[in-house]
Amino acid sequence: MGTSQATTAEAELLLAHLRSQRRHVLGILEGLDEEALRRPVLPSGWSCLALVRHLALDDERFWFRGVVAGEQEVRDEVAAATESAWRVGADETAEQVLARYREEAERTDAIIASTPLDTAPAWWPDFFGEFRMDSLREVLLHVITETACHAGHLDVARELIDGRTWLILT
Repeated sequence: MGTSQATTAEAELLLAHLRSQRRHVLGILEGLDEEALRRPVLPSGWSCLALVRHLALDDERFWFRGVVAGEQEVRDEVAAATESAWRVGADETAEQVLARYREEAERTDAIIASTPLDTAPAWWPDFFGEFRMDSLREVLLHVITETACHAGHLDVARELIDGRTWLILT
């Protein structure tokens, strides 16, 4: 990624941490076939693939394209609430879901590269009530935390599926 005037050492550091968590999400799933990615492992019923779809839509897309950049398309989708990000359609392949996550991550990176960390969100949804984040920095920290949390969920799911664990500490 090239840098812009908005990119600072702090932004690069935060982005590096987000990218590390994304690598963890994708890395822990390497080698699983379509059936394993779709199979619910925990009593709540979510699958690894559904969690990645959630990360793509509810984290990368919603927070950066919707909240930070204020893209009308994303705002309209949130208002319509026509689909759950946690449901993977039978017509969606694992590769399509994983590719969507990668694409949304690239879009996020571009927004971060061109937006100062102190920038206030361009849009804030009403459904949060009193809860509010006041800057890209806060949103970025929130999504790093959310992605890391879900990477841990995927660690547990993967270990239950075939015993594999994630041991890379990067």
